[in-house]
Amino acid sequence: MDMSQYLQIFIEEAKEHVQSLNECLLQIEKDPEGKDVLNEIFRVAHTLKGMAGTMGYTKMTKLTHVMENVLHAIRNDEINITSDLVDVLFKCLDALENYVKSVVNTGGEGDKDYKNVIDDLNQILNNKGTVKTPEKTRGTETPEQLVNDSKYITAQLQPDEFEKNAVNKAIDMGINALKITLVLNSGCLLKSARAFILFQTLERYGEIIKSQPSVQDIEDEKFDYEFTVIVVSKENEQLFNKELNSIAEVDEVVITTLQKFDTTESSTDADENKHVSEAETIETVQKTSKQTVESQDAAKTNANNAPRKTQRTVRVDIDRLDVLMNLVGELIITKTRLEGTDIIEKPQEYHENLEYLERITTNLNDAVMKVRMVPVETVFNRFPRMIRDIAKDLGKEIELKMSGEETELDRTVIDEIGDPLIHLLRNSCDHGLESTEKRKEIGKPEVGRINLTAYQSGNNVLIEVEDDGAGINIEKIKNKAVDNGIITREAANSMTQQDAIELLFRPSFSTAEKITGLSGRGVGLDVVKTKIEQLGGTVEVETQKGKGSKFIIKLPLTLAIYQALLVNVGGEKYAIPLGAIYQIYNWSAEDVKTVQGQEVILLRNMVVPITRLADALEVPNSDEANQKQLKIVIVRKGEKLTGLVVDSVIGQQEIVIKSLGKLLTGIKYLAGATILGDGNVALIIDVNSIT
Repeated sequence: MDMSQYLQIFIEEAKEHVQSLNECLLQIEKDPEGKDVLNEIFRVAHTLKGMAGTMGYTKMTKLTHVMENVLHAIRNDEINITSDLVDVLFKCLDALENYVKSVVNTGGEGDKDYKNVIDDLNQILNNKGTVKTPEKTRGTETPEQLVNDSKYITAQLQPDEFEKNAVNKAIDMGINALKITLVLNSGCLLKSARAFILFQTLERYGEIIKSQPSVQDIEDEKFDYEFTVIVVSKENEQLFNKELNSIAEVDEVVITTLQKFDTTESSTDADENKHVSEAETIETVQKTSKQTVESQDAAKTNANNAPRKTQRTVRVDIDRLDVLMNLVGELIITKTRLEGTDIIEKPQEYHENLEYLERITTNLNDAVMKVRMVPVETVFNRFPRMIRDIAKDLGKEIELKMSGEETELDRTVIDEIGDPLIHLLRNSCDHGLESTEKRKEIGKPEVGRINLTAYQSGNNVLIEVEDDGAGINIEKIKNKAVDNGIITREAANSMTQQDAIELLFRPSFSTAEKITGLSGRGVGLDVVKTKIEQLGGTVEVETQKGKGSKFIIKLPLTLAIYQALLVNVGGEKYAIPLGAIYQIYNWSAEDVKTVQGQEVILLRNMVVPITRLADALEVPNSDEANQKQLKIVIVRKGEKLTGLVVDSVIGQQEIVIKSLGKLLTGIKYLAGATILGDGNVALIIDVNSIT
């Protein structure tokens, strides 16, 4: 029987049951006597077992069956609920989550059988609740063990003939061929972001011939905490070792110098290889990376009976679909009326139909946006468990209060905000909240509080992470920045509180005295800021010494369609998001001052830096007459204001944002492009990147 037609239903229901299990385990830990919660946990485990069995997922069925046996014993008072037992049940939850993720990504449950978790459950049954499972700590293995351990897929890296030939040619030219295994810290949250930095470093000094897992899998975070690459470079092993070990969250770097591979070549090919120039060798190597990725993707697609990856979906209220259908019906009626209207004989009727069409398209846009909207609850619901685990690790008592979970955001935004919020919550737990002993000493409640709040404000959604901890130590930040050579002592003394807080968002900056599993490596807030700005949002910080801190994330409701101001710069049209605009001024060029090489204007007793867009975008300034009178668009960058000098303002327009494509990704000052009504393309200004 073909079960693939039921796969999406299984995934949606399994996700709901796993989340319900998460919430129930958190409750049972607080109230072990709660029979209703225990019955709910038993029901969820039983349902998951039945669903997995129906779909043919035997490993998932086995795990839930043993889990059900333990829960049955608890219900019959044969076993008492202890902290260790709850920890094992949370391990079961993690295993089930991983099974569901595997089903989402591949359509199958994967190869892991979680034998250690099943052994723990059986031990609980046999010992009437006692758990004795010394857990092996990640990081105790030697680098050689990590590379040779069969559970790590990267140990099985096998180059194909094309890649072997490229390596051999490089070695013939005296270029080093290195096999490099990189092991990330097990606490690393943004694995793909960290891998991207490592790949940048590798490509700075050489060319990557092969990657295992594939580049695409690494980008999609479909790997454990390590990957292996083959690199050819003129540089030696010592340089790579030094550079890669200097990157935060890298636990191990294992480098092996490769010898020539055994390949079968004709004598003619061998003779030709002897005369290959160094330039041709490097060119071959550069082409190899792309071909390797393509061949790996093809191999992955054509794998033996490999199930296809499931599609991303959004559950939609039927009422919203009804509205959508009605609007499409109105659209068809209006189209028919327009086709039957004579523009010359009945111009008024024609224009009335056009106005009606405009109203329908606006309503249609709103309806489609609502279909794409997803409550932030889908992101928030993972955090109570995370805070529980962090509190246990730190030995602190922490309470997480969430509100506004029903606030809706575009699905594309929802998918990206989870990691930044994890960083902020971890920071609040580790840096923000004092230890239980310290809180007792200063008269605070022993239980530290973190508030996670979401709410809509205009066309934006604000998410706040607030704690009642010690607040941000401004002097400590300044001293650390001076010690690291980021700023001078004179600059530190003249800094405002807000300027000092901005230092926290610099890459590799940390005030932690020692490196722990949660902090100290200088990675976190810089990733948060980069990610939020990529989504068109901003991050603001409020802090009060001794009372706590608040991080405020401001995000657009949707990334697809928004209002923008069209402007002319050097004969080209550009769009500036309307939500970022503060005011527009005509300013005398004589009133523009220069402070430390930066042009500024004095606006209502505020010093506002200005940027001439023609210079920043490197386009010729076509309007010389306007030099005496400047048109300045003042935009907000968080709490700060910046002026953008343009040639002229065209007006407000609703635009559909389009990606610039892979080849133009990452261009400074540009967030995308839009197609205007006349068919021309206007580039969209990324306000956050303007200095």
